[in-house]
Amino acid sequence: MTTPEVNPGWRIAWGGLAWLAGVALQMQQAALWPAGHYGGLLGGAVLLVALCWRRRPRWQLLGLSLAIALAGFASTGLRAGVRLAERLDPALEGQDLLLTGVVAAMPQSGASGTRFRFEVESATHTGKTVGVPPLIALGWYRGHGDEVQLDEPRTELRAGQRWRLPVRLKQPHGAMNPQGFDSELWLWEQGLRATGYVRVVQRGPAAERLQDAVAHPVERARQSLRDAITREVSDPRLAGVLAALVVGDQAAIEREDWDLFRNTGIAHLMSISGLHVTMFAWLAGGLVGWAWRRSTRLLLWLPAMQAGRWGGLIVATGYALLAGWGVPAVRTLLMLAVSVLLRSAGLRWPWLLVLLVAGVVVTLQDPWALLQAGFWLSFAAVGLLMMSEPARVRAAGRGWAAVLHGALRSQVVATLGLAPLSLVFFQQLSLVGFVANLLAIPLVTLLITPLAMLGVLAAPLWGLAAVVVKALVAGLAWLASWPGAVWQAPAAPPWAVASGLAAAVVGLLPWPRRVRWLALPLVLPLLLPAVERPAAGQFELLAADVGQGTAVLVRTQSHLLLYDTGPQYSRESDAGQRVLVPLLRARGETRIDRLMLSHRDIDHVGGAASVLAALPAGDVWSSLEPGHALLQGGRPHTRCEDGQSWHWDGVHFQLLHPSAADYPLQRKPNEVSCVLRIVDARGRSALLAGDIEAAQEAALLRRHAAELRSDVLLVPHHGSRTSSTAAWLAAVQPQVAVVQAGYRSRFGHPAPDVMARYAERGILMVRTDQCGAWLWQDGAMTCTRQVRRRYWHWAPPEAGADVANPNAGAGTP
Repeated sequence: MTTPEVNPGWRIAWGGLAWLAGVALQMQQAALWPAGHYGGLLGGAVLLVALCWRRRPRWQLLGLSLAIALAGFASTGLRAGVRLAERLDPALEGQDLLLTGVVAAMPQSGASGTRFRFEVESATHTGKTVGVPPLIALGWYRGHGDEVQLDEPRTELRAGQRWRLPVRLKQPHGAMNPQGFDSELWLWEQGLRATGYVRVVQRGPAAERLQDAVAHPVERARQSLRDAITREVSDPRLAGVLAALVVGDQAAIEREDWDLFRNTGIAHLMSISGLHVTMFAWLAGGLVGWAWRRSTRLLLWLPAMQAGRWGGLIVATGYALLAGWGVPAVRTLLMLAVSVLLRSAGLRWPWLLVLLVAGVVVTLQDPWALLQAGFWLSFAAVGLLMMSEPARVRAAGRGWAAVLHGALRSQVVATLGLAPLSLVFFQQLSLVGFVANLLAIPLVTLLITPLAMLGVLAAPLWGLAAVVVKALVAGLAWLASWPGAVWQAPAAPPWAVASGLAAAVVGLLPWPRRVRWLALPLVLPLLLPAVERPAAGQFELLAADVGQGTAVLVRTQSHLLLYDTGPQYSRESDAGQRVLVPLLRARGETRIDRLMLSHRDIDHVGGAASVLAALPAGDVWSSLEPGHALLQGGRPHTRCEDGQSWHWDGVHFQLLHPSAADYPLQRKPNEVSCVLRIVDARGRSALLAGDIEAAQEAALLRRHAAELRSDVLLVPHHGSRTSSTAAWLAAVQPQVAVVQAGYRSRFGHPAPDVMARYAERGILMVRTDQCGAWLWQDGAMTCTRQVRRRYWHWAPPEAGADVANPNAGAGTP
């Protein structure tokens, strides 16, 4: 039996695993080391190779593996240091800058404006040259807050144009919630080291187009094709799907359609994913091989099978270029290239080894791909197709029945194999996905995509493709309407994730059936993970990071209260859709027992419609006026009034404001904010104060002075100067004060003098823009930014810096 010490395949496998381990370990660093430390590790790796070169095979393998791991760790750290050095100078945040540069990718337009990437060539501030990151993300909005844009987003904004633009920028900063999407990691991987918006205002410089078509010819072609599809297909929803398939414009697909595709398990088919590029390469390779066999001269020069492999790779590369050269497509192409090179060299490596080598190649190009769900889904999809390839090859010569059997087997393998990953990354699994994919894969791969691609040559074919897409969407909507079409699961602990992934391996590898049955108990911890709840008489409080707005989850042993739902970010998105629904599902919440909307301001109720559409709510309590849109639909509603109270699981809830007399006297919604006090069986308490102002604080002091004392205070009105009077703080006497405010809030929240008022009294201030989501559980406090801290994340100002007012001169969205 061949031993690992002399088998070249084992050497390659150990080296590949060591490299990936080193890269993955480096990404756990909360902060980067000095560059010299990483250089020292590289030198140590070289020394280790020299020391082990003439050792016994076993020691040589161990030493080389350790050296490769050190090299992966050190090289990733050095590359991270280079990228981190490109960050925006904090002194330039919120300042008026004038940038000259080129539109680097086709812009994305929506109801609120246009978003685009901008390659900066030069930048000035007050006439002086300044340094900014080379690639930034900009928005050109129809209006921002109270500002009036004098220049609407330009419809002629096109990839490859050179512009001079007045902008305001900020460092990459996104919401940070438990199990939430890491937008700062996404920006980091894309090389976008600043975000901002175009600002054309009175007495300011104008936006000026300098030149057309100076760079990015592929992006220009993609935009032209997208515009042609939009002109040919009148229905914007259908045109969006075709644009996603032809040019990779996933933003063109409506949000409702994305929800439908995810719930039916076919979202991978509607984007240029690993599975999509692989299927395209196989189809193109088959056609090239078929045509190659028709020429004797070509067969003498190169075998048809080799020609098919290379032809498929070349055509898939062209397709990926046209689709925007996205990260998932590049990852898949690298995998396919490794496979084709090995086959061309006559090497018949096991498919697992092929995937491992491809993974190393991918991380050489983009090490942070390891942290993206798409990396693992792409590799898993391709690996599963490789696993099922022998069945298709054997079936090819035995008629249509055998071909159909092979296709069904491949679909079963893909569905079962990707299910654990879907649960790990998205906490949901489409139970109709198998049927939906049986319908969608042949339609999308063999009909819709070819018609869409041929539409580049004959535009009327786009109309035909749109008809098929419309029929497919109708079928998917019917499947999604089935009871229990989607399985939702809470975020599982690491041991349950490992068990679920082991279940996929055990269930799909060609082992004896009695062994494969072990997959069922192994997958149960991932399907049904245990969810921790507070003990009777206790509650936990989570102040979500929703930006400039309020959203607080209060959990008792068997009940959930949601206090406010955060802001509406734009006409296309809100905090409910982007933050709260994923957060609630990750926490294992299947319903909201009570939704309390403190008042009607959009930063408090902006996400309510999305939350109510996604999760059932027992009832709604609010200060909203009768007839408000959120009170429609027959859901029980109670108006907040002083004196109302209830008990859940030994926890007391009491409303302190507004009184019945306050409603007819209100001049603005803030005055009737629902103020809720929560007290557990041990006396621990929290006070949620909405957006009350000084007059309402005074009224509460008159009515409830003895009942205001609380351990935790949700700071009134996000720390505005209109609230948090000295008398109020003396009565509440909180140990912790929580401010839910946006990073560089355009309102200046929290105000410096208000922050100073809290600091004078020794009250611990927690800000969600610096802490992320804040969890208070059994007296212990947790900041999500501290728990999830990695070196690519925005970091709060260091001790001694001016942290009181990082929002001055902000204005960035």
